[in-house]
Amino acid sequence: MCTICAVEQTHLPSVALLRDRFDGRPFRVAEAVEAGISRSTLYRLLHDGNLVAAGRGVMQLPDGGMGALSGLAAVSARVPGGTICLNSALSFWDLTDEIPERIHLAVPRGTRPPKIDQPSTVVHVFDADTFDIDRRQERTDADEPFWVYSAERSIVDAMRMSRWVGRDVALQALRRYLTRPGSDPARVAELARELGVIGQIQPALAALLS
Repeated sequence: MCTICAVEQTHLPSVALLRDRFDGRPFRVAEAVEAGISRSTLYRLLHDGNLVAAGRGVMQLPDGGMGALSGLAAVSARVPGGTICLNSALSFWDLTDEIPERIHLAVPRGTRPPKIDQPSTVVHVFDADTFDIDRRQERTDADEPFWVYSAERSIVDAMRMSRWVGRDVALQALRRYLTRPGSDPARVAELARELGVIGQIQPALAALLS
């Protein structure tokens, strides 16, 4: 057996375990170690092309995912307690025509904000008491999981944090949402109350619904 083939055969059990455990999604090095693969093995797999880097401390099988939204999954794997928010969430829910240059990630106040250069990410600190409201797991076009706020919460956050999103972008998102079948303006108002910003959002809701 050739040397290269022998190396590939040696890698097969580790690659199979990674495929079975993570199903092609991006994963943190720490997750792979917990699954039973040593760091040295991971870096050998990376060096030999059996893994690809999806961000600092995040890896992925080369044939796993890499769809148009894979950056969201890579960031979510890097910061599993975080949530895709604001412009990035609006884009995911097709509530804006903007294609954000950076991924917007929320973390709860009291945690250390991560610094993520790849993919380029801006981190926002949200109130810990309301952080989990309407936080849900979705999947990218390549079936990779990530955490994101619901369409309704994303609109409320955009309105209340318009200095980051842009007032016009936030209003456009609300307008587009309200024209969709199955939209739930009562839920938007309810979330606005829960987040303490009903006074900011009620006039816009009333105007667009009139």
